[in-house]
Amino acid sequence: MSKETKKKAFALSDEAFKFEGKLSIGQAIPLGLQHVLAMFVGNLTPLLIITSACGLAGGEFAALQLSLLQNAMLIAGVVTLVQLFSIGPVGGKVPIIMGTSSGFIGVFNSVAASMGGGIIAYGAIMGASIIGGIFEGILGFFLKPLRKFFPSVVTGTVVLSIGLSLISVGINSFGGGNNAKDFGSVENLLLALFVLVVILIFKHGTKGALSSSSILIGILCGYVAAFIMGLFLSKTGTFVNENGEVIEYTKGWVLNFQKVADAKWFEIPKILPVKPVFDLRAILPVLIMFIVTAVETVGDISGVMEGGLNREATDKELSGGVICDGLGSSFAALFGVLPNTSFSQNVGLVAMTKVVNRFALSTGAIFLILCGLCPKLAAIVSIMPQAVLGGAAVMMFSSIVVSGIQLITKTPLTARNLTIVSVALGVGYGMGSNSAILAHVPELVKLVFGGSGIVPAAMAAILLNILLPKEKKEAKA
Repeated sequence: MSKETKKKAFALSDEAFKFEGKLSIGQAIPLGLQHVLAMFVGNLTPLLIITSACGLAGGEFAALQLSLLQNAMLIAGVVTLVQLFSIGPVGGKVPIIMGTSSGFIGVFNSVAASMGGGIIAYGAIMGASIIGGIFEGILGFFLKPLRKFFPSVVTGTVVLSIGLSLISVGINSFGGGNNAKDFGSVENLLLALFVLVVILIFKHGTKGALSSSSILIGILCGYVAAFIMGLFLSKTGTFVNENGEVIEYTKGWVLNFQKVADAKWFEIPKILPVKPVFDLRAILPVLIMFIVTAVETVGDISGVMEGGLNREATDKELSGGVICDGLGSSFAALFGVLPNTSFSQNVGLVAMTKVVNRFALSTGAIFLILCGLCPKLAAIVSIMPQAVLGGAAVMMFSSIVVSGIQLITKTPLTARNLTIVSVALGVGYGMGSNSAILAHVPELVKLVFGGSGIVPAAMAAILLNILLPKEKKEAKA
């Protein structure tokens, strides 16, 4: 085969750069899988963190966590297909991959803490997600008149506060997880650091699919490292309890392969694996968070249309996308899965590759659905050591901070914009992240503004954008 023939054989069809282009299945599958690889870990990470925060990560709840991870993959695939093709007004027909949102982690952690964890707290998260998703869906129908309230300085501040709230979550996993008896051990720290270094090597030392899949590769290498550690290091440790008894425990980095062996190869996902609980302690802060995620979705759709198709998103595309975001999240909660929203990682991938072909993206969605029907794959993910997750999460969550900064600086940093960002982060995020300051305020205020910092920062940014007088150039525009 000549060099010219080889170039033609491996050349990417122009149809890949058209949303409705006709692409061969041979080219569509790898392009679709590339998107899945970019979001696969991020889609399951929030569920691993929140089930751990609620105390559902093992023991009697091990089977439940497996079921939830299985459902998370299935739901991501289904909701992505709806976003790509639309069902009536639901779906924007935009090249967006949907998945479990990491933006809610801070708020859900706060809910779990305020309700004392357990299956009831997780049920309350599901109940709040059902109501919040419907609320966001309604917002989507009225998005056109509301769009002016969400300029990039507001969306950027929201995304920045989301990233800031997640950094502490990521670093906790880096140390092995808060509940680990060996939290902060040298083994956990070195394992997490190894994963982070592998990610950096592949992210910046390779190109194409390898670079895009650096997080997945880093985590796979983390599994291998944890397995090798188990061959040479002691898998158990001891500590002395309050009664002076010596208690033996399994270290957090140890892989529990028995869990994988016990899992089935095929199983139909269960509806309502966790009974929804409708509790105001969860509903109020989560409702506000759904407003925040609607703003973030507007930013993602705008970014993917600008970066992939070199044009602005239409009102219909934005409205359909936000409706899909909301109703898709309510649908996800029926399967015990956290809210499903647009994935920013994939927006960046579209902007980088310019591949927006709907058929290619849908092959990735179908792959996710197939994964959701295989509990053994969910089991492999569930035994991931928290330190391995932390090595990836630190980078993933910090990149959200950078995305927020990029959005904020998309327009000139005028005195007005600086004030919005400064007050929203200083007073709003500061108040929420240090909830002790709200010790003497009414309980309702604590529920809404205490805990994560995301909700008060978002509310402050939105209100300041409405109340502060626009500068002359902005007013003319």
